[in-house]
Amino acid sequence: MRIGLFNKLQKMQIKYFDRHSDGDILSRFTSDLDNIYNAMNQVLSQLVSGTALLIGLLIMMFRKDTQLAWVTIASVPISFILAWIIINKAQKYVNVQQDEVGKLNGYINEKITGQKVIITNSLQAETIDGFVEHNESVRKATLKGQIYSGMIFPLMQGMSLVNTAIVIFFGSWLAVNGDIKKSVALGLVVTFVQYSQQFYNQIAQLSSSYSMIQLAITGARRVNEVFDEDDEIRPTNGQQFNGIERSVTMEHVDFSYLPGKQILHDVNIEVDKGQMIALVGPTGSGKTTVMNLMNRFYDVDQGAVKIDGVDIRDMDLDTLWSHVGIVLQEPVLFAGTIRDNIVFGKPDGTDDEVIAAAQQAHIHDFIMTLEDGYQTKVSEEDNIFSTGQKQLISIARTIITDPALLILDEATSNVDTVTESHIQKAMENVIQGRTSFVIAHRLKTVLNADRIIVLKDGRIIEEGNHQELLAQEGFYAELYNNQFVFE
Repeated sequence: MRIGLFNKLQKMQIKYFDRHSDGDILSRFTSDLDNIYNAMNQVLSQLVSGTALLIGLLIMMFRKDTQLAWVTIASVPISFILAWIIINKAQKYVNVQQDEVGKLNGYINEKITGQKVIITNSLQAETIDGFVEHNESVRKATLKGQIYSGMIFPLMQGMSLVNTAIVIFFGSWLAVNGDIKKSVALGLVVTFVQYSQQFYNQIAQLSSSYSMIQLAITGARRVNEVFDEDDEIRPTNGQQFNGIERSVTMEHVDFSYLPGKQILHDVNIEVDKGQMIALVGPTGSGKTTVMNLMNRFYDVDQGAVKIDGVDIRDMDLDTLWSHVGIVLQEPVLFAGTIRDNIVFGKPDGTDDEVIAAAQQAHIHDFIMTLEDGYQTKVSEEDNIFSTGQKQLISIARTIITDPALLILDEATSNVDTVTESHIQKAMENVIQGRTSFVIAHRLKTVLNADRIIVLKDGRIIEEGNHQELLAQEGFYAELYNNQFVFE
């Protein structure tokens, strides 16, 4: 199940990861699957043996005496009705409990990831208060679920006593008023008292496992929520993408992440092969959304994104993504060696290709100063790289794949000016001769772009090269002057 769940995650749309916290996803791998495992490991055998014993007891009772057998099981429907009422109550709070556990795990993951920010802003007390609040929600839901689940066993025990009294009463009446001998009737009463106690004892034991079963059912529901999510929409006979021959275009594109909250409005962009296009504009203007649509991380609501006149929705996704290189604002390094990280997108990359990519990214010299060079281990616990050096390695990782379409999403936004110059040189190397989109807040990184597109509130308001836009004395000129007036 864990393998299947992980495989499913690799096929899912980006929007699922945008809308669910890492902690909530991880809790489905841990607590939810553990609850299913515990139920299967501990309860399944008990269910099988208990059910077999119940069937055996029923057969023995009806073979002994039909009347007393019906009397013995007469109260079972009432027991099931009472148990069903309690189970519905318990199920509600067990579901809430697991959902709250997911939120708690998400909170913990978020705070651990941002622990440096918490410490530097002296927010430890507020963070603890937030944790206590989430933990209290889990505690309350767990307590209510356990109270209701815990009521089932004593209820069954009580019904067992009631049922025993009914069997004794009816058996005694049969001994006094029945057609069979009193000694035989009394023997039957004693036998059926034993049957009654054993019968309800099995029901009580099975019901005592309910709490674990319900946790497993809730875990299965949460795991199935993932399996019920849509996979990436892949055309069955998608057109192979082998590179850009003419142009990349966005034609009358409208897009919204949530219904009723449109992000892009009738966006039209055309980029010829080999051109560098810069997207600039204030935060929230839709720059990153354009990149998401170019990658087909999301599909447009209206219009189309086309490469050489072919809608990317009709293309084979694997070949599309294999020819698209992305350098994100926040660089990501994976556990392994530096070499492993550079060849991540091209596992069969040779040492010469790795070195050439690192040299173009201006990170080779630093790597060679390390004792183990390209075999230096990288991990979250022992990270020797600055943010800028991580970015340079991620650029090298992109260079080695030799992408036809390159997307740089504010690659220099989190570094100092010296590192920025290194990244800028690396970007120039990787951009050269490739069709590229560059998102930038720092306009100095895109002054040489073939065309600059200015977005505001999801609309293109200006378009042209640097000099043309300055001459217009519009929004771009205002952005430029605000950034460079003090330099």
